[in-house]
Amino acid sequence: MNQGSETTQTPLSPQPETVDKRPGQVSATTPTQEEQASPKTSSRKRQTDDSDVEPQPKRARLTRKKLTRKNLAAFNKMGKKKASDPTDDSESTKTKTTSTTTSGFAAKARKNGILPQLHSKPPKDLKDLQKQYAQSRATASPPESEYERYTKKVIKAGNEATVVAEASELLKKYPDGYDRAYNRAFTNLPQDVGFNNGLSAPQPDFVEGLEAGEYRPCPIDDRIPGAALFQDDPYSITLPRFAGEWKGPSGDIKEATMQAAYDGAAMVYARAQALAYMGEEDPLGHAAATTFTIDGTYLNLYAHYAAPAEDDEDALEYHQFPILSTYLTTSYEDFKKGRKQLRNAQDHAKAQSEQLRDQLKQHWKQNRTKLPPVAEGVHPPDVEPPPHATDGYEDASPHVLQEEAEDEDD
Repeated sequence: MNQGSETTQTPLSPQPETVDKRPGQVSATTPTQEEQASPKTSSRKRQTDDSDVEPQPKRARLTRKKLTRKNLAAFNKMGKKKASDPTDDSESTKTKTTSTTTSGFAAKARKNGILPQLHSKPPKDLKDLQKQYAQSRATASPPESEYERYTKKVIKAGNEATVVAEASELLKKYPDGYDRAYNRAFTNLPQDVGFNNGLSAPQPDFVEGLEAGEYRPCPIDDRIPGAALFQDDPYSITLPRFAGEWKGPSGDIKEATMQAAYDGAAMVYARAQALAYMGEEDPLGHAAATTFTIDGTYLNLYAHYAAPAEDDEDALEYHQFPILSTYLTTSYEDFKKGRKQLRNAQDHAKAQSEQLRDQLKQHWKQNRTKLPPVAEGVHPPDVEPPPHATDGYEDASPHVLQEEAEDEDD
């Protein structure tokens, strides 16, 4: 290109403007600095160069975004509900709950009807429980050497995990089918049913009970929401009646007591739902669950039950009342006494769980045979199917009809 000559090139597609860098010469198609700074001039220039293409400024900005994995994930989320996005701050604030380890837990629990120990009343069967938990056992007591070993280990324990490991030896172990779980949240418990409004799921340090399979053929979790503690777990502990909270050497036993009150309320609630399903209920004021707290040194056993509030009969209050307390490390006799009380409480909870299991299985079998013919997917010749059973369906399967009929019967 000769010096001083001017050439004008029309690009086939949008290209960066070419500028002759020699001083004093400006390409006829190259805007000056003032024109570059002007949005109107720049916009007009793009429209002139691409006269046969409709201007799409928004699309141009989007295409500059690199198609990285991160951006792809963002594009895929478009159109989905915000509830499915765990990073959505606006949604998380709506479902924010108070954990059992935060400072506001006790106040919220009290508003939900979970009474602190100070305001709880003794259950009507308190003396029976005290007598039963203190009675002698058929098995031999541990040797004194076991007490000495336990005391040294607990006194030297530097954290809660060590206390849990040592104190767990005080508990009785049962055969398969009556299981235990450590530090696991009740993920299958319905939210905001009264006692747990605005609170995170109970997560006791220890809980034991029958597994879901022990209730077959009764579809326990389908009929009683929250009966099985753990969501999507076929071996979930179901309708337990015994749980506990540990604390380490620097832990707050008051916090453990409040957490146990919440654990007990959850077990009482589930048991009440199971009884209501059969049209029954516990005697008013009788304990429906037992919890314990232990820091390695002190062992406390509590009874739990629900009763109508004195100032509002339509509201339930969940009571937690001490049954027995033992100082495990003061003497060999106290160590044996505490271990005996703890194991007797376990046996009592297991027996009560098995009794409820048998009632539920029997109820299911009896009522299953009493269901109307529609429950089996068969309609009598002179009776037409209910209109809602086939609305919107070309072929209503007998299985669907059976499920609907059973729900209505419940």
